[in-house]
Amino acid sequence: MRHRSFASGMAGIAYIEILLAILLITITLVPALEALQPGVDGAGIHEDRLADHYQLTGRLEELLAESYGDLDEAATAAGDRFTPTTYSDIVTQPDGRQLTRNVFLSRYDIDNADADNDPFTGIDEGLLWVRVEFAGTADGMETLVGE
Repeated sequence: MRHRSFASGMAGIAYIEILLAILLITITLVPALEALQPGVDGAGIHEDRLADHYQLTGRLEELLAESYGDLDEAATAAGDRFTPTTYSDIVTQPDGRQLTRNVFLSRYDIDNADADNDPFTGIDEGLLWVRVEFAGTADGMETLVGE
C-alpha cells in the first residue's frame, strides 16, 4: 500500500508541474507575440510605401514618353516650378488612399550662364526639369529631360 500512495503522490506532482509549465508558457508567450507586432506593422507600412513608389515611378515613365514639345508647353503654362501642371492627377492606392500626384515642370539652367547658381532662373533651350510627387509628402522623383 505504501507503494501505491507514493505513486499517487508522484502523479499529483506531475499534474502541478504540467499546470505550472502551461502557466509559464502562457505568461511568456504574450510578450513574445507583442514583440512581433512592430514587424507585422512594418510590413504593412512597407507595402504602402512600395505602392507609392510604383505610382511615382510609373507616372515619371509616362512623362518621359511624352514629346518634349508637349512638356515644354505645360511648363510654360504653369509659369514656375512651384505650380503643378495639367499632368497632375489623383490616384487611388490599393489600400483605398486617394493621393494627389503633382507634376512640376520647368526649364532648367544647367550652364549657370547668369552666374546666380540658381538652376531655375536662366533658361537653357532644350532642357526641362521634371518632378513627380505626392502632395503633402516628401515622396518624389525628379529628372531632367532633353529635347
